[in-house]
Amino acid sequence: MSTSSMPRPESAAPSRPLRPPTLPWIARRGIPEGALPALALFAAVRLAGVLVVILTNAVRGHPLVKSFAHSWDSRWYLHIAEHGYGHLIWITPQGAPQSDWAFFPLYPALIRTLTTVLPFTPGQAAILIAWIAAGIAAYGVYVIGHRLYGRGVATALVALWAAQPHSVELTVAYTESLFAALAVWALYYVLKGRWLWAGTLAGLAGLSRPSGFAVAVAVSLAAAVEVLRQRGRAPVSLWAGAVLAPLGWLGYVLWVGTQTGDVLGGYFKVQSAWDSRFDFGAGSARFLKNLLLHGGGFVYPAALVIVAAGVLLFALLCLERAPLALVVFAGVLILLVVGGSGTFSSKPRFLLPAFPLLIPMARALTRTWRVRPAHAMVVYGGLTVVSLLFGAYVAVVAHSPL
Repeated sequence: MSTSSMPRPESAAPSRPLRPPTLPWIARRGIPEGALPALALFAAVRLAGVLVVILTNAVRGHPLVKSFAHSWDSRWYLHIAEHGYGHLIWITPQGAPQSDWAFFPLYPALIRTLTTVLPFTPGQAAILIAWIAAGIAAYGVYVIGHRLYGRGVATALVALWAAQPHSVELTVAYTESLFAALAVWALYYVLKGRWLWAGTLAGLAGLSRPSGFAVAVAVSLAAAVEVLRQRGRAPVSLWAGAVLAPLGWLGYVLWVGTQTGDVLGGYFKVQSAWDSRFDFGAGSARFLKNLLLHGGGFVYPAALVIVAAGVLLFALLCLERAPLALVVFAGVLILLVVGGSGTFSSKPRFLLPAFPLLIPMARALTRTWRVRPAHAMVVYGGLTVVSLLFGAYVAVVAHSPL
């Protein structure tokens, strides 16, 4: 029987080729999903911190915003920005000459540049740089968290970083914001295998503050491990990044040495006048002994608790098996804080850029949010309130160095 007379089904209309779902414009530009809400939360918490400081200044009869740009180390940075190095020396009651060479040059150089091209005072420029750098650093924290653990942990990581006890210093004229921004993105490029960028940013971090040494060690050690993994057949960019990483810190240390007439030891003599040296924990042990015997008000016991919590969080970070560069960066900062001398009230500030320490907390908070969101909100709300009140206290009320 011929099949030519049998009815045939109508041919279906030709289908269009399947196209992948269209991504939002922002996603197409490479911004990870959820970054904007996380950054909005960061900005809200830190803006609340600014308002609490202003309110505290008003209650105590102080200028409302002067403390943001003219407290403790801020005055040294502003003086360097206006007059350069070698013009400011402070003689302590013990007779030690403290010079401005103890302060690294990148932040005052940026302040001077901004006041040259825009009609800002040095104080205004210093605050603007600090706030912009804090936002850049927060975004970098989110990007790293998102890359390693996903949106939930990344959001918690940024939220916790905003609510650290000393996070108020992300909004004052200090180098923590700038250093954190450079360090975070240097570590991000290590994770991406972009070694030239990682080394360049690590070098700049080394020009921003003494603890830039931690970024250089993290980048260089990660590069060395990668060379071993590739059995020496690493690209030129990796070698270049490893060489660039310590140059900022090392270059400034040697420059100060030439100014003092002692190339290798001059910088460390300058820091010793500030009672800032690595003494393998002897200074921390003396502080603990004096605190137990004589007490220390509120700020110093609180600083001890924060540093102890940092050590505990570092142990948890190691158990998390986080990437080597993050562990080394946080570990070196912990080592510098615990093993270094100096005013203990400032030590929590030195841990402020060590965002990897918050990874275990961020993961725990994310797990809690998924099963008991109300509990997570109460915990984070409590941490935020403590951060705002403690930040206002150390910035306005306490007479201890920030």
